[in-house]
Amino acid sequence: MRIILLGAPGAGKGSQAKKIAAKYGLPHISTGDIFRSLRPDTELGRLFNEYSAKGQLVPDDVVLKIVEERLAQDDCKNGFIMDGFPRTIPQAQAFEKAIHADVALNFQVDNSILMDRLTGRWTCKKCGTPYHVSTLGGATVCHCGGELIQRDDDKAETVSKRLAVYESQTKPLIDFYAQCGILKNLDASKPIDEVFEKIVQILDNL
Repeated sequence: MRIILLGAPGAGKGSQAKKIAAKYGLPHISTGDIFRSLRPDTELGRLFNEYSAKGQLVPDDVVLKIVEERLAQDDCKNGFIMDGFPRTIPQAQAFEKAIHADVALNFQVDNSILMDRLTGRWTCKKCGTPYHVSTLGGATVCHCGGELIQRDDDKAETVSKRLAVYESQTKPLIDFYAQCGILKNLDASKPIDEVFEKIVQILDNL
């Protein structure tokens, strides 16, 4: 199964990807993880570092080459879960020509809920465990003893910008995959287990 995850920041894609990966034995592929794993002595690694050093976005053709190289590895022979790619229509068009996806799972959540999820998120500075302010009960330290901090990415102004970028650049992908006939919408405001149960129903019927 070749699965693409769509949805705004905070929609729960990462949590569900881990559950899908565990149940179906598929690799969870995040473009961020791919970029971080690139060796600087390779052609793609040099290209990526060159654009990053200049603070420029990596061109679509370079991103596609990096993704294709990752998907050519043995652990992807039975499928994959793609998280964070494609981000734009040109990327999606090129990806579909090269590697046809079986399903695009679209995580739907109202912006008000996303704002609450993201701006209420605190992370352990020591071990990276995420918490939501509603579950902390006033606690300021993690179970490991590490200090809890709010990342810049999770502050209200930054979250608003991230959601605006999603609306303008990535949301059109929903229409693209609907036209491809592989889009499946999910109410991702529901509890994690309930959302996963729906995902399993979809995947088992592919």
